[in-house]
Amino acid sequence: MLAWGGLSHRYAGGAEVGYADFALAPGRHLLLRGASGSGKSTLLALLAGLLRVQQGELVVAGTELQTLGPRALDAWRGATLGFVPQRLHLSEALTVAENLALPALAAGQGAEPARATELLAALDIGELAARRPHQLSVGQAQRVALARALMRRPRLLLADEPSASLDDEHTLHMLALLLDAAEREGCTLVIASHDARVVEALSERGDVAEVVL
Repeated sequence: MLAWGGLSHRYAGGAEVGYADFALAPGRHLLLRGASGSGKSTLLALLAGLLRVQQGELVVAGTELQTLGPRALDAWRGATLGFVPQRLHLSEALTVAENLALPALAAGQGAEPARATELLAALDIGELAARRPHQLSVGQAQRVALARALMRRPRLLLADEPSASLDDEHTLHMLALLLDAAEREGCTLVIASHDARVVEALSERGDVAEVVL
């Protein structure tokens, strides 16, 4: 499902970040862990196609990202990727249902209200469809962001520091939601985190591989 070799990235005027060769088999999930500044965010951005591959090879869901031009990369990202960012970026001007429609509208496709209803119900927030982000708790907002990431049925689901701003109980609940959603949707989950609670919770799962940066 995921593989890279000889992969590195250099920021303008900065040091080079390199990654040991790695491959993840289909049906498994991945935890990227390490201290702040270790390269987790850079690798996550490379996997998402938000940073261009400068050196090496990166294969995601059968596609060699280093071979894609900008337009092809944008199309690949829209068709393949779901992303739950650390900062959720929900539009305050829109309702929950309207926020979920944004990925399809951004791709020039029609909204899928039935899909939105299905996802909100699966995440136990169906009653929140008409609310706006400021009317949500932190946990509810994260569920909405997860539903939005799943709208286009991605093959790869990325979550950046999903436990940020959550207490112990809600951290475990959010991890369960991510894993359950990935299993239900049949996609590969990649979590980037430096949170010891996340590492401990995932370390005993046989279906989660680790890359330590």
